[in-house]
Amino acid sequence: MQQGFRAQRDKTPFDQLAQAFARTRLGGWLFVNVFPVIDRRLIPLTGGRLAVAVGQPMLLHTRGARSGQPRSTPLLYTRHGREYVVVASKAGADHHPAWYYNMRAHPGAVTIEVGGRHIPVRPREAEGPEREELWRLVNDNYNGYQVYQQRAGQRIIPVVLLEPA
Repeated sequence: MQQGFRAQRDKTPFDQLAQAFARTRLGGWLFVNVFPVIDRRLIPLTGGRLAVAVGQPMLLHTRGARSGQPRSTPLLYTRHGREYVVVASKAGADHHPAWYYNMRAHPGAVTIEVGGRHIPVRPREAEGPEREELWRLVNDNYNGYQVYQQRAGQRIIPVVLLEPA
């Protein structure tokens, strides 16, 4: 399995500080409402070399579930072999993020932008033991997802695999 990220035991002090901030309500709000606005422009401009949201940012390209209009969402991802794993956490909101509904409505129109490359992908939501395994993996990449799950209450946060088409 290709890991492609630093496990929690290998995180730098800066990584640990950034994760701690992102787990706070303010940090979560910034990562959902402010940083994506900047990263939507910064990631394509720099070929993915720079992003406000530290970690492994990608741009997820979808079509709006109702409007059909193009949408771009910066997301943290975790590599799993050839696949990219994304988490529909929305920092622990009580509802799924818009990109999740967009992807479900138009699964054939999903692409990602990673390292300046555009990659068509097929989304698939993980369930059961596979979800449990991936949940451990994504939490090793970013340890805030468990906090977000607690905040989300009864909502089970989806874990989505994006397989290159």
